[in-house]
Amino acid sequence: MDRSPAADPAVAPATDWQAPVASGPVDAAVTVPGSKSLTNRYLVLSALACEPSRLRLPLRSRDTNLMAAALRALGTEIEDETDDDGNPESWLIAPRPLRGPADIDCGLAGTVMRFIPPVAALAHGTVRLDGDEAARRRPIGPVTESLRALGVDVQGDSLPCTVVGRGSVRGGTVRLDASASSQFVSGLMLAGARFDEGLTIIHEGKPVPSQPHIAMTVEVLRDAGVVIDDGEANRWHVEPSEISALEVDVEPDLSNAAPFLAAALVTGGTVHVPGWPHSTTQAGDGIRDILDMMGATVRLDRDGLTVTSDGPIGGIDADLHDVGELTPVVAALAALADSPSYLRGIAHLRHHETDRLAALTHEINGLGGDATELDDGLAIRPKPLSGGLFHTYADHRMVMAAAVLGLRVPGLVVEDIATVGKTLPTFTQLWARLLHSDGE
Repeated sequence: MDRSPAADPAVAPATDWQAPVASGPVDAAVTVPGSKSLTNRYLVLSALACEPSRLRLPLRSRDTNLMAAALRALGTEIEDETDDDGNPESWLIAPRPLRGPADIDCGLAGTVMRFIPPVAALAHGTVRLDGDEAARRRPIGPVTESLRALGVDVQGDSLPCTVVGRGSVRGGTVRLDASASSQFVSGLMLAGARFDEGLTIIHEGKPVPSQPHIAMTVEVLRDAGVVIDDGEANRWHVEPSEISALEVDVEPDLSNAAPFLAAALVTGGTVHVPGWPHSTTQAGDGIRDILDMMGATVRLDRDGLTVTSDGPIGGIDADLHDVGELTPVVAALAALADSPSYLRGIAHLRHHETDRLAALTHEINGLGGDATELDDGLAIRPKPLSGGLFHTYADHRMVMAAAVLGLRVPGLVVEDIATVGKTLPTFTQLWARLLHSDGE
């Protein structure tokens, strides 16, 4: 299907960015800020916990700031703690009785629009949720319909919507189709322990995408003392219980590390990311295997992850169903490879910040490439690329893909660079250091 996704108005006035071309092999160490997925899950659990929690080194970005603002609007106290130099270091979260009325700005954050309605159902009062124009096209119906089945008064199955909380939720069993997003399951699970009868979630539909994100939700709940039975496929049971306070360090965001690691492959250089966890539920950890398949040397040791390359980029045929968020960066690599690539299992990316399959196809072809949409993915055949304007559609991952392409394509201009602030506000500074570092 040949179509261009509709561009959305930027949150702030758009500023274009000239993507820098690499002058030679990079040799850099890049410290990546905390995981967005973990930060927002920890924030929700901390707001529902029985005592104050502390999140050290959380990600501070548009998505996480929107989540913190949403929880504050519902009554949670969230305070900044700074280091000796006055730099923000931790969030101290004190749970308080949840209450409305409240107006929640979801921005374009899937975690906010899908995690907050179950929390709002536990509040006393009316909670209204809305967000960016593009957010109104992102699906949330499986969450709102599930809450309705549990007796919650919810008006609307897309943004804007309203939840009228009565201070408690009976709980029980819900059946839903989560084939469009694993966040439908995670959002319900995060609040489920606070439901009077707990919660059993049964998925009925095509396979749930991004299964590592559900595993992440299960792990953080268990870290907070919640009992979960996930032993049966497509069924999750959350026991009713208190949620214990958390005292955690937030792991680096491994998906946000992907473009920096990809730069090693594009330039024939070396990139090191310190603090890479040896065991993690982050889907972004899948970048290690993908880069290995594309020809890089990948080494994980006690100091972190190091990716090195001195050869061409190889095309791949890969199922990215569980690691769909890596697709834009992988597609950029595929466009620069020496053989065709087939990226499969990612039909659900049509419902992300933008239709990512259409967006990637349109922008790669706009530079002279050869990308074709498949029913469930992309076929990319490398061709010489030339510069031009790369549209980003208010999608942070499109910015990262463009930056990777720009390493080898002179004259590539990235539209609305500020949109990368959704998950990585310091992206351009980190990118500049990547290209001007001597590895120290």
